[in-house]
Amino acid sequence: MTRKLDLRTGTPVWTAYRAPRIPTDTLSRDIKCDVLVVGLGISGAMIAEALTAQGLSVVAVDRRRGTMQGSTPATTALVQFEIDQPLTALTGMIGRTSAQQAWRRSRLAVTSLRGRIEELGINCNAASTQSLYLAGNELDPGQLREEADARRSAGIRATYLTPAVLEEKFGIKRKGAILSHDNIALDPRKLVAGLLGKSLERKARFYTSVEVTGIESGSGTMVTRTKDGPTVTSSQVVLATGYELLPIVPSSTHSVISTYAIATKPQKSSLWPGPAFIWEASDPYLYMRATYDGRVICGGEDDDIVDEAARDERLPEKTARIAAKLKDLFPQLDTTPEFAWAGSFGTTTTGLPYMGELPGHRGVFAVQGYGGNGITFSQIASEIIATTIAGGDDADAKLFAYGREGIVRKLADLSGKLVS
Repeated sequence: MTRKLDLRTGTPVWTAYRAPRIPTDTLSRDIKCDVLVVGLGISGAMIAEALTAQGLSVVAVDRRRGTMQGSTPATTALVQFEIDQPLTALTGMIGRTSAQQAWRRSRLAVTSLRGRIEELGINCNAASTQSLYLAGNELDPGQLREEADARRSAGIRATYLTPAVLEEKFGIKRKGAILSHDNIALDPRKLVAGLLGKSLERKARFYTSVEVTGIESGSGTMVTRTKDGPTVTSSQVVLATGYELLPIVPSSTHSVISTYAIATKPQKSSLWPGPAFIWEASDPYLYMRATYDGRVICGGEDDDIVDEAARDERLPEKTARIAAKLKDLFPQLDTTPEFAWAGSFGTTTTGLPYMGELPGHRGVFAVQGYGGNGITFSQIASEIIATTIAGGDDADAKLFAYGREGIVRKLADLSGKLVS
């Protein structure tokens, strides 16, 4: 059975904006399909849309009542190609060749998602956005320059800003920053609703209040059992359960941590220029963005607390701390929180997610460990899994595969880099 988590508490800002309602049914009898997707959040929506685009019969289920009821509303939706793990740090972990390709694939995923939104005509307030990565206690100005150089060597545009330029252009008093381009600000609930709606048009079937209890395989088919009795027979199963893992999904390199966020009232006239995404090379770090109507979303103060009750008890303290940090960075803002919430998210030892077919479970795919790049990595997962199910070969699948450690280590050794 899936490990059950209370993935969020408080009131996320996205509740202030109406998203289309997605109809779901009750699973009352045994059914069949080509692919079963477990999870109706961001990852499940992207995967279902990609599979139905190939003409496959898709059923998607979720143990909660309705769609987007897990961690989806808790995301701050900074859709960045910039991976949480700096390129210089990731290079030391998995080697230069693999690290550069992971960053390039992340950049491509953001570009592909932008095109996907436009092609499908999804109204999710998507806007192209710059990003500022501020010097902090993890990367000082010298190390930030090295990071910018590493990105440019990988073919990724990056501009180092001196303190004087940073203050002149953005009104931020810090010791330096990296300026990047072509990330996306959007409304995550509207994005998911748009993707699910397109899948419904292609005859996908959605069932909620369905708890998966086990998967049995044999003779080229999967029989997925549920708590209330009905089964789903399919050729493949995709586990897109976010940070709630079924027992068959490896978890030794996966951990769940807590994060906190606030959102202010709309105040377009007080925003910084851009308004660019902003995040820090610090631990704990702060990150922020603006909504289309001028609210400021600011989050961070991550900690290793897994217990939901303990996490929730910290919300008032964390809310006050985040608001104070935001005020310190931008004194002109009214940082009084109109919304405050806490959420849980999963990460891995390298900061890269795991996605693909599970070792020893042919036909069963899973995605996990998104870190702070949930939407970007979900896009990559939809591409890799859809390609694999269609019988193709995604050249980057090995970077994110389960059991990838040996493969990536070999690539690192071949590129002449040590792996820590």
